[in-house]
Amino acid sequence: MPGSSESRYIRLEVINGKNIRVPSERIPAGIYISINVDSRKRWKSAISVLSSDESVAWVDTVTLSSNASPALSVEIRASYELGRMLGSGEVIGELEMSWDELLNHGDEPFDLSFLAVRGVQPSITLKVAVVYAWDNQNGGLFNSLVDCEIARDTDVGHARFAAYATSKTVSHLNDAMEHFQLVLDQCPVDHPDRATALTNLAWACLQGYIQNDVQDIDITTSLFRDALALRPQHHPDHPLSLYNLTEALTWRHSSKSTDVDICEAAQLYHELLPLCPEGTYLRSIAAGKYGVDCVIGGCNNLPPDGSDEGIHLRRVVLELCPLGHRLHSRTLNQLAGAVKARFDQHGSIDDLDTSIQLCREAVSLCPEGHTDRNVRLHNLALSLMFCFMHQGNPNDLDEAISLYEEALHLCPVGHKYRDFPLDNLGGALVHRFNKRGNIEDMTRAISLYREALTLRPPGHPSRDTTLNNLASALQTRYAKSQVSDDLNEAIDLYRDSFLLKRLDHPERHRALYNLSSALCSRFMQTRENEDIEEAIALCQESLAALSSLHPDRYFSYMWLQEAYLSRYRILHDPADLSLAVENFRLASRHPTQGFPYRIRIARRWVAAAETHSHTSALEAYSTCFDLLDGHLATRSSTISRREAATAFNDIRSLPVDAASCAIRNDNLRHAVELAEQGRGQQWSLASRLRTPVEDIQSANPALAHNYLELSKLLSNAAQSSATISDRAAADRAVIEYRRLTRQWEAAVAEIRDLREFSRFLLPPLYADLQAAARQGPVIILIASQYSCSAIIVPTSGDPHHVPLPSVTLADLTNLKDRFARAIRHASALGPKVPRNDLIVLLRTVWDEIMLPIVNVLRHDLKLKYCRIWLCPTAAFTSIPLHAAHPFRTNPDGSREPCLEDLYICSYTPTLSALVRSRQMMKKRVTPSFVTIGQGQPGAGKGKALLAVDSELELVHKLVPATTKRTTISGDAATRAGALAALQENTWVHLACHGKQDPKQPYNSHFVMRDEDLTLLDIMERDIPQAEFAFLSACHTAVGDEETPDEVIHLAAGLQFSGFKSVIGTLWQVDDSVAKHVVKAFYEYMFEDLKDGGVLNCTKAAWALNRATHAVKTKVPLEQRMVFVHIGV
Repeated sequence: MPGSSESRYIRLEVINGKNIRVPSERIPAGIYISINVDSRKRWKSAISVLSSDESVAWVDTVTLSSNASPALSVEIRASYELGRMLGSGEVIGELEMSWDELLNHGDEPFDLSFLAVRGVQPSITLKVAVVYAWDNQNGGLFNSLVDCEIARDTDVGHARFAAYATSKTVSHLNDAMEHFQLVLDQCPVDHPDRATALTNLAWACLQGYIQNDVQDIDITTSLFRDALALRPQHHPDHPLSLYNLTEALTWRHSSKSTDVDICEAAQLYHELLPLCPEGTYLRSIAAGKYGVDCVIGGCNNLPPDGSDEGIHLRRVVLELCPLGHRLHSRTLNQLAGAVKARFDQHGSIDDLDTSIQLCREAVSLCPEGHTDRNVRLHNLALSLMFCFMHQGNPNDLDEAISLYEEALHLCPVGHKYRDFPLDNLGGALVHRFNKRGNIEDMTRAISLYREALTLRPPGHPSRDTTLNNLASALQTRYAKSQVSDDLNEAIDLYRDSFLLKRLDHPERHRALYNLSSALCSRFMQTRENEDIEEAIALCQESLAALSSLHPDRYFSYMWLQEAYLSRYRILHDPADLSLAVENFRLASRHPTQGFPYRIRIARRWVAAAETHSHTSALEAYSTCFDLLDGHLATRSSTISRREAATAFNDIRSLPVDAASCAIRNDNLRHAVELAEQGRGQQWSLASRLRTPVEDIQSANPALAHNYLELSKLLSNAAQSSATISDRAAADRAVIEYRRLTRQWEAAVAEIRDLREFSRFLLPPLYADLQAAARQGPVIILIASQYSCSAIIVPTSGDPHHVPLPSVTLADLTNLKDRFARAIRHASALGPKVPRNDLIVLLRTVWDEIMLPIVNVLRHDLKLKYCRIWLCPTAAFTSIPLHAAHPFRTNPDGSREPCLEDLYICSYTPTLSALVRSRQMMKKRVTPSFVTIGQGQPGAGKGKALLAVDSELELVHKLVPATTKRTTISGDAATRAGALAALQENTWVHLACHGKQDPKQPYNSHFVMRDEDLTLLDIMERDIPQAEFAFLSACHTAVGDEETPDEVIHLAAGLQFSGFKSVIGTLWQVDDSVAKHVVKAFYEYMFEDLKDGGVLNCTKAAWALNRATHAVKTKVPLEQRMVFVHIGV
């Protein structure tokens, strides 16, 4: 060897270690190498964190003097502290060697192996080199061996505990605990090593408890908790202290079933895992099946908890097992169940939407063949069923039935869980029967229930549920068939079910009101007082069992009102009717029940109040409108709102029936308000997001800005949701839409807090609506089952009632059908052939409908030739009121005047629409005129319209040369081209095919070269500067039959988008003769603009009036009548 021993130094590089296992199996904070060079000094490497593969890296270097001693000792030690260390930790391996043995390995790295620990042989990799100059850079790493009592006792405790871990000799454990306790006794509260002392003692106690050698786990848990308190966040040993406490809590939960412990352990793991870097040994243990997986499993076995805290816990647990984790699917399902439980308690539709979204994800993670797929299908179907019951969307019901069918298929005859899908599918089929009336659904449901009952014999824990469900199905069939045997069997089954429910059973209240409902039905059949008395008592008992916000209180109120009303029908005691009405009121206003149920009960309230002439009728109507408005507002798209409205077949007549009721109560102002509130709700909801806020901007700019921003976000969310086809994505979009809706409603509430805006966006009062009559009276024509009449809203003062005693709703329906036939017949006649059928019908309209109105206009209001606006409702919307004509001569030989001789007629969908258009007239811009025509639609889109190009050329010539004019036709007349033209111009003339879609009116469209320009396309554009549109196309001003009072047609859509004045058509237009009307119209429209002037859209009604008179000899009657004016 070169050099002499006196001047020789050894540079030792500690590189890494592998197969590092701790004898006691305790998780170390880190591993270090200790080199003892004499009895007083040692060198310690840095403490490095153990990796998940039981390796450790140091790359630490020290220079040693070889003449300090003839040999050295190398130790691998586990440290249980990354911070301040107490003692030397636990020995993993130890070797003694001479300096020469160390140097024999040369300059290359070499391994030192130690005695095996727990079946593997630990080793470290070193590298040595001889140097001849002292490098003092590592001098600071030399420590004097600590020789103090608490360090010695700690080291002895570690050694005795390691001996216990390998031998399981209890005396070793007792020795370890005794030494650790001695250390703790010498570390008072403010001692820097107290946390370490607490942890060492607690760990020994915990391992003894696990081996049943220590009996107390509570003290152990407290020790770990105290240690954690002394190692707060950012302390280097905080993560390991978190882990230690989770271990104690998990073991205490496993032995004592303390739910609070496993919940706390989950919260601690949620904090711990982000602090454990990937690849570390602590991470591998904490994130493994004996760590966090045990906690996740324990939490997943907890009973459903719908509290906010319970749901928060479930979300925490879900974050502990992200997508791909073996427990993710089950944990997702448990979260869905907790959210569903909160919905059951409080009825928030947002919770139901969230539950569905989570259930969909859980199903997607259980493909065909997965053992949990059946349960996941059931849970998703159940949430969809509740969504159907609250929202009324039939798609939810159909999907639920499909899922239940699949679940039943997975449980064939003989399957031990077959009774569950039988019961569930039966319930869904009953709901579909109630929705669609197909008796096959009910027959199959009863059959499924009977099979399920055989699988749930006496003593089965779910027998009471199936008894109840079978009884309900039989009762429902009785209501349809009136077979007494069904009802009597239902009552017996309800009683059997009720007897199986203990006083504390969570669904006992349902058994009470279900039996009550059946007894009530039997009372109406047999008139036995005992039945109705018991029915009332059962409902009252069910109410007493429920909290004030429990969703099921709705059903108790509902059946209680039914019992009181049934008794009133037989005994005629007014007190019973009053009690019934009060329960109608409570049920319809119960905040945690869904809108569909509440709308139905409010509708029944209306019917009962009308039938029995109760004073609450008007209140019932208003409640219906408010509920329907709230229900539609939850729908995120225009089309889904209409679907929601049409789901309630029996509410179509509510607006006119409400107005009729107010008229019968001599409250004409309220009649106008109710007719307005109940009609055009689709437009009202959509227009909320476009309400002008100039006045609010002046009073409070910040509020106005917030409202406008939220309105924009909400509108965008509504439009985007309409294009989503994926159900899961659609569910998420609906949740986002409702979140924005809540923010928007909060902004509206803030605006209403300003005194001068207290009625912002609320249903308008008569004083607000009267603004529609500023330029002439508005005539609302009411077509109700109770009475048909008209209300004239004058420019000032109270409204005038015009009875139409000779007209009934049936007459109007007949008249509407006769007009449709007469128009079809007239279109086949030559231009000179008299339209006798039409003449007879128009004379009827004049004599029975319009003449009584004209008499009031002329004699009571003293109105001569002026503008009037017609606002027809229900069946009146399909009758050409503007064309009413006596077709008679006076005694002096002169022609008796018709309506259009006496007045200039316009239509308005609602009074609010007219008010909005007038308000927007303040925003005038330089006018520009575009003519859009498409006479050559694509294949399959209709015949060629040969007169379109000549019509466009004619209009272009008639528009004053001083006005900016453009024409779009042929290949340029595409959907995109037409939309752009509508947005860029203030005046539009459109000539093409127009098609009304009777099933889905929002799909009504103008036929363009490529794609159709739909009503929905038009509605989604906000064009406040637009003024006038002439729609020279078929069917542009006629609504659909399902919701006539919504007035959903192309002309109304253009008015909504911003056009203040629109000319549309009621039926098919003959383009070869329409051009005569078009020519005459524009000639009158622009006759005073030859020498300059401004285009004025308010002249359109007068110009149309003059034009139809002017072309009498050229255009047949039905083609003159087809054009109507809408707007200002």
